[in-house]
Amino acid sequence: MSGEVLKADRDFTKEVDSLVPEAESVASKGQTQDAIDKLLALEKQTRQASDLPSTSRLIVKIVTICKESGDWGLLNEQVLLLSKKHGQLKQAITKMVQVVMGFLDEVPDMDKKLSVIEALRTVTEGKIFVEVERARVTRILSQIKRDQGDVTAAKDILCELQVETFGSMTRREKTEFILEQVALCVEDGDWTQGSILSRKISTRYFARRPKKTKEEMEKRKAELEEKARKQAGTEVGDNADLDKQDVDDDVTDLKLRYYEQQITLAKHDDKYLEACKDYRQVLDTEAVEENTDLLKPTLQRVVYFALLAPYDNEQSDLLHRIAQDQRISSTCPTEAQLLKLFTVPELMRWPSIASNFGSHLTSTDIFAAQEDKEDAKRHQRWLDLRKRVIEHNVRVIAKYYTRVTFPRLTQLLDLPAQETEKYISDLVTNKTVYARIDRPAGVVSFEKKRDADEVLNEWSGNMKSLLGLLERIDHLITKEEMMARIQPAAAKAH
Repeated sequence: MSGEVLKADRDFTKEVDSLVPEAESVASKGQTQDAIDKLLALEKQTRQASDLPSTSRLIVKIVTICKESGDWGLLNEQVLLLSKKHGQLKQAITKMVQVVMGFLDEVPDMDKKLSVIEALRTVTEGKIFVEVERARVTRILSQIKRDQGDVTAAKDILCELQVETFGSMTRREKTEFILEQVALCVEDGDWTQGSILSRKISTRYFARRPKKTKEEMEKRKAELEEKARKQAGTEVGDNADLDKQDVDDDVTDLKLRYYEQQITLAKHDDKYLEACKDYRQVLDTEAVEENTDLLKPTLQRVVYFALLAPYDNEQSDLLHRIAQDQRISSTCPTEAQLLKLFTVPELMRWPSIASNFGSHLTSTDIFAAQEDKEDAKRHQRWLDLRKRVIEHNVRVIAKYYTRVTFPRLTQLLDLPAQETEKYISDLVTNKTVYARIDRPAGVVSFEKKRDADEVLNEWSGNMKSLLGLLERIDHLITKEEMMARIQPAAAKAH
């Protein structure tokens, strides 16, 4: 069966209307199995006649009678039995699963609740037409395991779902599922899987979109109701699932949750540039822009992680673009001063930076001047900031000096000789600067030696430029000589 609503061979509505009260009466006397047998006999006929509304009513009534009798074992048995009936209608199974899911909050104890969940997961396994219901039941099971303290089991259960492939699930619900999967991975310490799962979310989904008016929202909702009515072939209140469509396009909450997780992952792996970019995305959110309590700390962290990122072309470009943001100077003047020091080619001494900005920086949750037992990363970032200051000074020296003695270099950097050599070696290895250390002579050269081809190319370029200038001078001299000859001739004519 392809899943479409088949045309019924016969309408059993009257038979169902008369049998349901009779079965309820029998069940109220404690004869639950007799009531179910009566309904099953008619269910077979309605199923074979492809009467979807009647079949749905009967199987829903069967599971409801089981629930009202309190026999949850019988409920599980009937759910499994009804789903395996030959030629069972897919829409009827979907309706039954949805109804039983509604019973979960009424299950008296946890063991019985887990048995019902397991029955639902068995029924929905491998069936595309109930993939959304299976995902929701699995999410409930995962939450139960999490509440019990078994985070690893909760993560394994939820991460088995490949919700990004579910065609009948809304994009919002897919995103919520993936965010929950990533959150469980982070909580369980599985950073690698969390990073992989987070890539399943497209950031284009969080792009700004124009707000809809109330009239547009009502119109959209009416369109969805009409579409659901046509798909279900029955009343909207019966089995039309309006949650399958996104009525409200506001995804600010999902965007903030997503980037909060991305920042957590980036901080764990010390990917400072990625953290800076993520904070800039948070900054580009209307809810943050309009909230001064959120705006200032976000701007501060944009600056901090841009400064902490290792120097390269991308980091340098991003740093200068951040420096042009007027909100930083007005909202965060201290960060603006620190940022300016990194964007001008001037030396800055680390002791001065530590004394002027240390107390302010360590008052945040980003830096710590001493070892922090709760968050060791904070002290590491403080050391990394010192490293970036020293690297900035080396680049400045390399810009102004071609050769410098080693004692003078250590004086400029405020570092001992061994540490100075280490920083220069690291920057040379990363190809940030060119330097050669002559230990016997105690000299550091920042001038890159050129091979014969480079020298010849430069000489050739200089000669070409010189010949061009000579040609231009020759042209100007010839022009002056011609003008000098014309002037006496013109005077004689007068």
